Amino acid sequence: MAEPLKVVVTGAAGQIAYSLLFSVAKGDVFGPDQPLELLLLDITPMMEVLNGVVMELMDCAIPLVKNIVATDDPKVAFKDADAAFMVGAMPRKEGMERKDLLKANVRIFKAQGQAADQVAKKSIKIIVVGNPANTNACIMSKYAPSIPKANFTCMTRLDQNRAQAQIASKLGVSNGDVTNVIIWGNHSSTQFPDVAHASVNINGKKVTVPEAVKNDNYLKNEFIKTVQQRGAAVIKARKLSSAMSAAKAACDHMHDWFFGTKGNDFVSMGVISDGSYGIREGLMYSYPVRIKNKTWSIVQGLDINQFAREKMDATAAELTEELEAALAECEA
Repeated sequence: MAEPLKVVVTGAAGQIAYSLLFSVAKGDVFGPDQPLELLLLDITPMMEVLNGVVMELMDCAIPLVKNIVATDDPKVAFKDADAAFMVGAMPRKEGMERKDLLKANVRIFKAQGQAADQVAKKSIKIIVVGNPANTNACIMSKYAPSIPKANFTCMTRLDQNRAQAQIASKLGVSNGDVTNVIIWGNHSSTQFPDVAHASVNINGKKVTVPEAVKNDNYLKNEFIKTVQQRGAAVIKARKLSSAMSAAKAACDHMHDWFFGTKGNDFVSMGVISDGSYGIREGLMYSYPVRIKNKTWSIVQGLDINQFAREKMDATAAELTEELEAALAECEA
């Protein structure tokens, strides 16, 4: 049997981690034959709750789980780690100024970045889930200079899954029949869900999503707004944030990073911009990517019309402002 893969989950006593840990443990992410060591990190006041989560994981009696470590010390959690789900972040509370939120998250991701830099494997694959995810990933990367920037990503797969599900529902097909939906930009309400390059399989025939939907007004307005505001809609209905769907999306993201994308299919991931599609270099921006041998590459050569250009630039502008504010907190 293979050596156990060391997998970090931060915010491990929280809601998203509760769904995430079960999926990871039973082999949904790294494969049904890959043994695991789960390294669970949370803040000191949450350790009693985290110990309860550890009890439950033990009681699941999952054969793949060879060891579980619960800790409030990032250096213990990241020791020789192969993969990390950065779920823990400071959520925005009522009356909280944006700069206070950024300051709190800079502190968290600075400490975790420094720990990863010192003790994790240089090949570690990191997904940041905790919001503001794009900027938190940039900050973590800044404080882990010995780990390649390509090893830091943030999650926009939840937005991709939401968009895919909306199109599937609209057309009365299964979710698996819709491919190559793109999320551009920030994991925020400025993100741009783009189906101009997406396809759908209808009765065995592959057609573009715009051809199948035949409603440009819907695709440019209601569809985009629904995806952008889906998180708020879930909170309104459930009185809690999207935990199960966020955990599923984080698993999808990491699974595809380890196992690759198929054929010409691509997925959306927040990755460090290299200037592709005119987006400022160094921003953590969601792009369509293909993945092979655990290495992502941005899909090039897609036709971008004026409508898309404006949406892509608007979300890039928000990201630039967010990153600059966070970097100012780093210097403070």
